[in-house]
Amino acid sequence: MEFIQKRLRESAELKLRLGSAELEPFRAFVDATCRALRDGGKLLLFGNGGSAADAQHIAAELVGRYALDRPGMPAIALTTDSSILTSVGNDYGFDSIFERQIEALAAAGDVALGISTSGNSNNVKRGLLRAKRIGRITTAALLGRTGGDIRTLVDHAIVIPAHDTARIQECHITLGHILCEMVEADVAERSAREEA
Repeated sequence: MEFIQKRLRESAELKLRLGSAELEPFRAFVDATCRALRDGGKLLLFGNGGSAADAQHIAAELVGRYALDRPGMPAIALTTDSSILTSVGNDYGFDSIFERQIEALAAAGDVALGISTSGNSNNVKRGLLRAKRIGRITTAALLGRTGGDIRTLVDHAIVIPAHDTARIQECHITLGHILCEMVEADVAERSAREEA
């Protein structure tokens, strides 16, 4: 029981320590996502391992629903199509799996969210750089530790200042849920204004 409580306390304390350095770029990313979805853009998410699962989880909440019944929102996890992942990985290399999908699917007005607990995942970095080259795509990243190489490459770097991968991931998915809730609140507010 003591071990379980220790881990729960570590997770809670890390989340409560997040301050303006982490939350201001997160708020800016949420605002950019709301704007993009309002204007017909989409959210593209990607990462590796547990971060791939987080990308899929967040996309599912937006396409389906988080807490409110509302129209589905365009969010695509670039981690789910095994044929694309294996063909691009085989033909171009694993470092190209997100870059190639961004090239094929992203357009001006979209938001690209890379997730990397180290901040150094090369395929995530290359996907975000491709989004930058396309232009007029907002780039953001959920990161850990010091933010790694990716921190300076994106418009909005949300860095969880911890070294334990599990605790970083727990913060990432909590922020993912907050994103979904705030996006849904934006949709509900717009619907109420239109009905008034």
